[in-house]
Amino acid sequence: MIQVANLHKSFRTQEVLKGVNLELATGKITTIVGTSGCGKTVLLRHLNALLRPDKGSVLIDGVDITRLPQKELYQMRGKFGVLFQGAALLDSMTVYDNVAFPLREKTKTPESAIKKKVDERLDQVGLGEMGGKFPAELSGGMKKRAGLARALIMDPEIVLFDEPTTGLDPVLATSIHQLIARTHDTFGFTGVLVSHTIPQVFDISDYVAMLANGVIEEISPPKNFCASQNPVVQQFIQGKTEGPLDVL
Repeated sequence: MIQVANLHKSFRTQEVLKGVNLELATGKITTIVGTSGCGKTVLLRHLNALLRPDKGSVLIDGVDITRLPQKELYQMRGKFGVLFQGAALLDSMTVYDNVAFPLREKTKTPESAIKKKVDERLDQVGLGEMGGKFPAELSGGMKKRAGLARALIMDPEIVLFDEPTTGLDPVLATSIHQLIARTHDTFGFTGVLVSHTIPQVFDISDYVAMLANGVIEEISPPKNFCASQNPVVQQFIQGKTEGPLDVL
């Protein structure tokens, strides 16, 4: 479903992506790992063209989205749901209205049908009684759940998760991982998850991709990834400061 080819991206003099090549399997969860500041979120934002590359391509179902005009790109983005790092809920809206927002903005769905779908998504993420609350009244974990409900409201084919457990304690982080796994089983989307929560995130991943030094060093199933003889992968897994991996 998603193919990244020779992707380059620089910000002024800092070269972040130096020729990324990556294929993401349809209907699977692929987790992108790497050190802080290595470009994981930059790569993620190229997948739905929130950023444009300096060179290279991003193909979604065979279509290079880096070359699409704005109208067609907007339609392509309809395939995506995104759970942002901070959930990105609108503070002035209730949880219910936050989740309903994409349906109201992008479709002509009747309010009765919107209510049915929003209630269903809130139930699926364990927030069935929280629709009337405002984001400020929610815990960090609840905000992530509300963000996930909104990401799923349009029945996306692809869901991007930008460090979904940032700021959560280990228990809450595990609950969010389990929720991602359950919703993936229910909806069957292609998931791309950026995370530094290792090895816990491996439990819900079909594949793990290591971004280091501007390229994908390795991509493989979690068991194979952990057993890799690649010194960059082993340095990262073991948390060592000395080795071939650039440590910022």
